[in-house]
Amino acid sequence: MIRAAIAHGSGRKLLLYENPCAVEAAFGPDEVLPVLSRVEAAVENHGLHAVGMVSYEAAAAMDSALPWRDPGPWPLVWFGLFAPRCREVLCPEPEGLTLPVWTPELGPGAYGRAIDRIREFLAAGETYQVNMTYRLRAPFAGDPWSLFCHLFLYQPSPHAVYLETEHWAVCSASPELFFRRVGGSLISRPMKGTAPRGRFREEDALQAAALRESTKERAENVMVVDMVRHDLGRVCLPASVRVPRLWCVERYPTVWQMTSLVWGRTDAGLPQVFQALFPAASITGAPKVRTAQIIQEIEPSARRVYTGALGWVRPGRRAHFNVAIRTVLVDRLRSEAEYGVGGGIVWDSAAPSEWRETLLKARVLGPRPPAFGLVETMRATPWGVPLWPWHRKRLAESAQYFGFRVPWSTLEEECTQHCRGLAHPAVLRLELWPDGRRHWSIRPLPRPVRPYRLVFAEHAVDERDPRVCHKTTVRRHLDAERSRASALGAHDAILVNRQGQVTETTIASILVLFQGQWITPPRSSGLVPGVLRQRLLARAVVREATLTPETLCCAQRVLLVNAVRGAWPAVVVHEGGPGG
Repeated sequence: MIRAAIAHGSGRKLLLYENPCAVEAAFGPDEVLPVLSRVEAAVENHGLHAVGMVSYEAAAAMDSALPWRDPGPWPLVWFGLFAPRCREVLCPEPEGLTLPVWTPELGPGAYGRAIDRIREFLAAGETYQVNMTYRLRAPFAGDPWSLFCHLFLYQPSPHAVYLETEHWAVCSASPELFFRRVGGSLISRPMKGTAPRGRFREEDALQAAALRESTKERAENVMVVDMVRHDLGRVCLPASVRVPRLWCVERYPTVWQMTSLVWGRTDAGLPQVFQALFPAASITGAPKVRTAQIIQEIEPSARRVYTGALGWVRPGRRAHFNVAIRTVLVDRLRSEAEYGVGGGIVWDSAAPSEWRETLLKARVLGPRPPAFGLVETMRATPWGVPLWPWHRKRLAESAQYFGFRVPWSTLEEECTQHCRGLAHPAVLRLELWPDGRRHWSIRPLPRPVRPYRLVFAEHAVDERDPRVCHKTTVRRHLDAERSRASALGAHDAILVNRQGQVTETTIASILVLFQGQWITPPRSSGLVPGVLRQRLLARAVVREATLTPETLCCAQRVLLVNAVRGAWPAVVVHEGGPGG
């Protein structure tokens, strides 16, 4: 069966095409432009929808100065021509998918030597930037549709494309727009510049700001923008090319990306647009022709669909193509999957950091974090929630970080109604899910316990996981530590991160009186910002400082605080750290 799917609107929506009326494919450079012409004619003259791809090696057909590399039996161009009937579907959760185990074709050493060779070309003035890439490969005999759904749900993208034939499949969750044509308008959105996400709002904002202000990343981005302006100028009407947006920083699940927008007017056909723009400037370098020659010399294998283009063509001179990054190629005959990664190399690029960036771009291949909700546990009275402004602020920040939808007016009305139904103060718990669904529950306030005994948790907290910095439904590990504490005759467990820093307990923030000052662990250690903790920090009653188990055990006093119980004293009855 031959089928294709493209992203549609926002969220999980896809348009699914099946059983094409015809297929157009090119396997040699001389066939590339004629195939693109036939595809456009079929769309405009017969009202068909085309979904397909143009491989990176097709570049030699666009410009005879660009080098040719044989991709083997892989098509240079492939399009399915479908009747305009298609189904709108919600991307399903992948079933029975075993994620591939990937092996890079280059190790850090070989990658570093390639960077050294590129620096020689840079020093000689032959290039200003080279997009160096390599492939990861893995045995894979599973269902490629399930693999695509995994990628798309991990990193939803309006440019996602899925292609499937009897012999191969392509799963693309690319975040980068190559070009969009709507009538006479031609838009390109080059992406160059990457930074990892922070774990919470303040850290995330710092990461975004660092990327936005990075001289290196800005220089690389504007270099690509200049190339795209030049490329659009070859096919757009004179003096029509503009750059409406420069150096925009966009948020994705695992990274920040820097993009810019280039626009122009054109009356050119699809083959001419590809001749002018392909391959994308962001995945070659500057100048394009010489850099493409350097890429061919340095890279160990053909790119095939990776860094090519995937997209669709519809009647009315409408077309939409991505740059084929974050894209898996599945060879169904060899039961093998391939995924390309890379980055732009300039003179001040450092091989270790560039290598880490390529691995960051492969994180989408790993296990998708399980679905979870955000939680607020509040002390409620018949007259409302006393600390509601602080709960609302924390919930809003976490919802913004994870991209949750919050129907604030409905949520606040529900909270008020639950409070009005109370006869006495109680614990009101809210679970908020990504689509805005809410679950409320009420339970009695816990009775005070004196003395309140603490032991150290058995397992260290991974402070690198963003979820530990937000109050969520992911609590199995916390419940297990609290159960263990109970078995040891204690009431709660003190959490410690992988660096040996105290963070919090399973239900409360920790305050200690040390050398005459009240201190609490900083959020950078990996902890939930308890609302009462945040209120005390805002009033300068306490200050943040890194806290070790030794400091905790030597403290003059230990207090626990949370929104439900307020503040209460605690004692440490088992010294040490995780595991002992």
